[in-house]
Amino acid sequence: MKKGFLGSIGLAVIIVAGLICVAKCTVRVPAGYVAVQYEMNGGISDDTLTQGWHLVSPTIKTSLYSVGIEQSYLTSEDKGDSPKDESFKTPTADGKQLLVDLEFSYKFDQEHVADVFTRFKGQSGESVKNTFIKPKMKAWTQEVTAKYPVTDVFGDKRQELNEALDTYLKKKFEPYGIIIDTVNFTSISTDDETQAAIQKKVNAQQELELANIEAKTAKVQADKDKEVALIAAEQDKEKAAIEAEQAKITAEGKAEATRIKADAEAEANKKIAESLTPELIEKQKIDKWNGDVPKVQGGNAATIVDAGELTSGNIATVENK
Repeated sequence: MKKGFLGSIGLAVIIVAGLICVAKCTVRVPAGYVAVQYEMNGGISDDTLTQGWHLVSPTIKTSLYSVGIEQSYLTSEDKGDSPKDESFKTPTADGKQLLVDLEFSYKFDQEHVADVFTRFKGQSGESVKNTFIKPKMKAWTQEVTAKYPVTDVFGDKRQELNEALDTYLKKKFEPYGIIIDTVNFTSISTDDETQAAIQKKVNAQQELELANIEAKTAKVQADKDKEVALIAAEQDKEKAAIEAEQAKITAEGKAEATRIKADAEAEANKKIAESLTPELIEKQKIDKWNGDVPKVQGGNAATIVDAGELTSGNIATVENK
C-alpha cells in the first residue's frame, strides 16, 4: 500500500513537471503580432514567431511586436491607451503656445523587428510605444507646428499643417523600424487672449472676403447688364436697318408702280392720238351735233341769222332800239 501511495505521488510529480515544462516550452503569439526569440544570455534568433502556438526551448524567451495597425492616443480624455491626460503643448512660428490632442496609428516593420529588439535593448513593442513612440510624437510634432503662425493653424492652412505632420512623422520613424499609418490633430486650442485675437482676424478676413464676393458679383452683374444693353442696342440697330430697308423697298415699289402706270397711260394716250385722224375727228363732231345751228347777229340792226333757215330763205331782222 505504501509503495502504491509513493507511486501515485511520483506520477503526480511527473505530470506536474511535464505540465510546467509544456507551459515553459509553449508560446502563443496573438493575431497581428510577431515574437522575437532570444536567449537569456542575449542571443537573438533569426526566426520570428508568427500568429499561433509554438513549441520552443525552455531557455528561449520571446518579445511581442505588433505588425498589425495599432491605434494610439495622446489626448486629455480617457481614451484607448491614454487613460490619463496626455495632451501636450507645442509652439507656433510667432511664439504662441498651442494645446493639442493627437491620435495616430502605427505598426512595427515585420522585416525589421529583430533590429527593433536590439535597438531598444529587448523592450517589447508596448514598452517601445510608451518610452519612445509617444515621447517622439510630441517632440517631432513641436518641430512641425513651430513653422506655422498661430493664425495659419486656426485659418486656411490647418489641413496643410496636418498633412505636413503626417509626412514628417512617417519619415522620422521609418529608420527605427516603425511605420506610421495615420496622424491627426483631434483638438487644437490656445489661451483666451490669443483666441480672441485670432477670432477678430478671422472675422475681418471673412468680412473682406464677403466684400470681395459682393464686388465681384456686382461687377459680373454690371458686365451682364452692359452686355444685355449692347445686345439690345445692336438689335435696335438691326431692326432700324431692316425697317429702313423695308421702307426703301416699299418706296421703290410705289415709285416703280407709278412709273409703270404713267408709262401705260402715256402709251395709251399715244395710241389714242395716233388713232385720231381728221376724218375721225370730223365724224366725232357730227356724232355729237344735236341738230341746232348757230345764229349770227351783225350791223346796227340786230340781224339774227338762223343757219337752219338759210335753207328756207327766211331771214329775221331785229332792230336796235
